[in-house]
Amino acid sequence: MIGGGVRRWRVPGGNISAVALTLTMLLAACATTPAAPPVVATPPAAGTVSPPPAPAEALSPATLPGWDHEDHLAAFEAWATGCTVAREAAARVQCARAMLIKQTSKPVTPSAARTFLETGFTVVAAETADGGPGLLTAYFAPEYAARTVADAEFDMPVLARPSGWTRGQTRPVRSEIEADPLAASGAPPLAWMRAEDLFFMQIQGSGYLTLEDGSRVRAAYAADNGRPFTGIARPMAERGLLPPNGTSGDAIRAWLAAHRGNEAREIMALNARYIFFKLDPDDGGDPEGAAGIPLPARRAIAVDPASWRYGDAVWISADGGNLAGARSSYQGLVMALDTGSAIRGPVRADLYMGRGEAAGVEAGAVRHPLRMWRLVPKD
Repeated sequence: MIGGGVRRWRVPGGNISAVALTLTMLLAACATTPAAPPVVATPPAAGTVSPPPAPAEALSPATLPGWDHEDHLAAFEAWATGCTVAREAAARVQCARAMLIKQTSKPVTPSAARTFLETGFTVVAAETADGGPGLLTAYFAPEYAARTVADAEFDMPVLARPSGWTRGQTRPVRSEIEADPLAASGAPPLAWMRAEDLFFMQIQGSGYLTLEDGSRVRAAYAADNGRPFTGIARPMAERGLLPPNGTSGDAIRAWLAAHRGNEAREIMALNARYIFFKLDPDDGGDPEGAAGIPLPARRAIAVDPASWRYGDAVWISADGGNLAGARSSYQGLVMALDTGSAIRGPVRADLYMGRGEAAGVEAGAVRHPLRMWRLVPKD
């Protein structure tokens, strides 16, 4: 909700319309929470997004809805982690100030964190073209079983980046790649997964695999086929495969698993987009977002780089989710550290929930009306 007296700004070229990618919106393309919870693409070139105009009257973060209930220490730590990728001069000033506080105050207290945020920033509200709410969805880093050798259950190959691939290049659609994976990649499979698991990992853009010997690796985005993303939730509901309010990630996955084979592949083929991977060691942490730093769980969002910059501090306020099992609301300070092909518009965010099954269950039920504010660093 919009806090009393908070000014709005319109992002140039912004209009409301989904790493790598977010589960409910990515799957729906149509279709909790602590009071204070708290996005692979090439970062935009400097100057891509102009700073918002300074409001006539600078407003404190204290005017934000729910500010008094925020975990200000966690918000401070989120800023100190994400501000290292910020480019504007004022952000670098406040980033250096935060680092100095961390060095000289051990530990940093919640009150000191709150004072830092209230004295170092002003706030302006982002706005959709029609002035209405935007949309919050969520994503996570999935963890899946995988095999080094195919069998009846693990029969879908994890493919390496095709030789000679360049960003933006158009390649065969999903169904054609799956019909002849060796020709599509030109290299042996990296691993084998259940079809529905690979489909979901491609939506997320990365994931963690546990092989039959117990070893773990990270599957990271390496390339794509240049095709647009198409959600499968709406057509599944339209075909009567799932109820309209029952298209959460969990529900879709369960249906695909129960109909594994030609029936499920027909549905998955509705999304022509295909992701190729590379395998890296699992360091036990969270994956990197588009900004190039690990994503802090529940404190990082994927945004539209045409409307936001990596390293922006953002206040989100979202409630009224309508998917079965959804938590009531999400509110707090998060950092813009990622992007995704389905994330478009100035009031559109994908909240990173963390790793594993529990994060995935929650992420799959997030589809909430959203308000966003940018915390503007002071010089």
